[in-house]
Amino acid sequence: MMINILIALAAGCASALMFVSIVSGALISLLLFYLAPLPLMVAALGWGAVGAALGGLLGAAVLAAIVSFPYALAFIVTIVVPACWLGHLALLARPTGEEDGTPTLEWYPVGRLVAWMAGFAAMTTMAALLTLGTDGATITEGLRTGLQRALSTRNSTDADRLIDALVTVAPPAAATVAMLTLTLNLWLSAKVTATSGRLKRPWPDLRTAALPAMTLAVLSLALGLSFVGGVVSLVGKTASTALFVAYGLGGAATLHTLTMAARHRGFLLSSTYALVLIFLWPAIALIALGIADAVFGLRQRYFQRRSMPPPPST
Repeated sequence: MMINILIALAAGCASALMFVSIVSGALISLLLFYLAPLPLMVAALGWGAVGAALGGLLGAAVLAAIVSFPYALAFIVTIVVPACWLGHLALLARPTGEEDGTPTLEWYPVGRLVAWMAGFAAMTTMAALLTLGTDGATITEGLRTGLQRALSTRNSTDADRLIDALVTVAPPAAATVAMLTLTLNLWLSAKVTATSGRLKRPWPDLRTAALPAMTLAVLSLALGLSFVGGVVSLVGKTASTALFVAYGLGGAATLHTLTMAARHRGFLLSSTYALVLIFLWPAIALIALGIADAVFGLRQRYFQRRSMPPPPST
């Protein structure tokens, strides 16, 4: 028990140091900052979410003592809460019966974890924006001032247009980065925990991961709010962006399913991901595929045409 607590405390301190490394301004600190949830997620999956939460609170206390209380609060909101809660949910299971005297378990669906990550991505992005002000105009002006200072641009028509464009895309871009980094950290932590033999749940079939049915209604609401204006519009934009990324992940799972029988499947998949990484805009096709699967059940239809029982949804 003492070893488990010490591991969790060490993970919390490691996450805190990785989080605060961004103040150094070094290029490597950016990578450490984005991977800050990783130690806490590994601790939550391998040694329990309660111990990881205690480790995270210790890390926050260290930050409050050596840096400042706002940094500690930001660490708790953006790192500790998402890492520990996602680790807790990933290990939830309920009995569904018995097989050869061994109870069978239904684990918390991966699709619901993705939905939670979208919620956390929107929440942490809005928390960061609200540090600039409590109304839309103040937040926009704060973003513009920060970008002008970071880019060191002179006052000119072209520079103002560039700044205005960056101010517009900054909140959705931040939500996208938050969603992708949360997804990457949870996947990496699960891989590390599984390799060490500490992961209690079996590795899921990610091709079957599906978002909850209500997610489409939430996305529609978020898109509607994005046209209201002010802070409400920012909430709608960040939430809809995070959900679009979630559907993009669903589109990737759908693509992996629909290409199962393709002759050059490896080349097709690798080419698709290369295009997404290089040009970014092909990600729209993955998002559209994910939404189409949610509406029309493309994966279920695929298995029905091939007279194959669909694998259990994760």
